[in-house]
Amino acid sequence: MKYTHLGRSGLQVSRLCLGTMNFGPKTSEPDAHTVMDAAREAGINFFDTANVYGWENKGLTEEIVGRWFAKGGGRRGSTVIATKLYGSMGPGPNDTFLSALNIRQALDASLKRLQTDHIDLYQFHHVDRNTPWDEIWQAMETAVAQGKIIYNGSSNFAGWHLAQAQESARRRRFNGLISEQSIYNLLRRTVELEVIPAAQKYGLGLIPWSPLQGGLLGGVLKAQDDGGRRAEKRVQDLLAKHRDQIQAYEDLAAELQIEPGILALAWLLHQPAVSAPIIGPRTSGQLDDALAALDLELDEDTLAALDTIFPGHSPAPEDYAW
Repeated sequence: MKYTHLGRSGLQVSRLCLGTMNFGPKTSEPDAHTVMDAAREAGINFFDTANVYGWENKGLTEEIVGRWFAKGGGRRGSTVIATKLYGSMGPGPNDTFLSALNIRQALDASLKRLQTDHIDLYQFHHVDRNTPWDEIWQAMETAVAQGKIIYNGSSNFAGWHLAQAQESARRRRFNGLISEQSIYNLLRRTVELEVIPAAQKYGLGLIPWSPLQGGLLGGVLKAQDDGGRRAEKRVQDLLAKHRDQIQAYEDLAAELQIEPGILALAWLLHQPAVSAPIIGPRTSGQLDDALAALDLELDEDTLAALDTIFPGHSPAPEDYAW
């Protein structure tokens, strides 16, 4: 396994992050434990979850991870656990967003579900435009002082939100954010405009989610031709819009003799600021496929060919101005 520092921090995480969103809704608890054991055996030490995961049964995914930790054997000590808050966890007006009150109650609830005394990376699942940063950071400073969290991260922030958060933390002489979790893949490259430049400026590690765009970059056309399982409707809708690009992409992958999903992950690992793409395997076999991306070196010709199929962005404002 390869490891890297998460942003400017001293925290070392595996170059792939195990996403747990499927645990519960799509992956049974025994199978989830098997996947986590296989990830740990492969050297993946970075797991990502959120308090809302479990969907109809919010909190279920954290509980599944917590019961895996409770098995012992060094599971908790060898894992950098990241979770998130923001989404509604109850009917009350203070059961959502990033008020100091909700931070306190959401954090304590996650600690209980995860069966741990601290969270390594506590992330804001979305920007809260109605809560002052001084209030958010004061609550986080308290949690750090109590030993309940170690680092903070963000998710789904714009570049200016990152700047706003970090400048507010700087005034308080607080560490602030060390990571940003954004959607980023060959098809969705908007973060290259401002989020990645801001992350680089402030020393934040980028944690891309949906690296295969819901399976669209995982060989969807080949799977259909082979009579495999039909993709979900949202993927089918995207495929209808981007079919020519996906066909060109799968043709390139076939020419290189690389599975499309592995190629998409390897491309992300070659991008600046990226610390660890989030993979969401439902089985140990899917995990093995993702691990192959770690050893794949893409040459300049291949990277240029991918940019031709999926044009990216230069940093703003040069991307759209002089």
